[in-house]
Amino acid sequence: QVQLVESGGGLVQAGGSLRLSCAASGSNFRRNIMGWDRQAPGKQRESVATINSGGNTNYADSVKGRFTISRDNAKNTVYLQMNSLKPEDTAVYYCTTRTVLGLTYRGQGTQVTVSS
Repeated sequence: QVQLVESGGGLVQAGGSLRLSCAASGSNFRRNIMGWDRQAPGKQRESVATINSGGNTNYADSVKGRFTISRDNAKNTVYLQMNSLKPEDTAVYYCTTRTVLGLTYRGQGTQVTVSS
């Protein structure tokens, strides 16, 4: 059973930084695309960043230059380093994994709140 457990969320002032972590278990994730979604109150869920097995990354335009996604395959862990945080980054952040067969799994989420 695939399990994704996020950590590292919290309350931070605008301009600050947070590092999210996601520990994955229950499968071999080396070939999976790993990523982070987020959902703000009253808004649709959006993809923030993804990283594939080769280390290639993609980012939403709203976070480019501020967020960095990385992965440690030995630890089955994916990270999201978030710098220069803005109040509009406030959301629940979800870790995601998509298998080579196209199945997508999502964690329970971690709250990130950025105060102005």
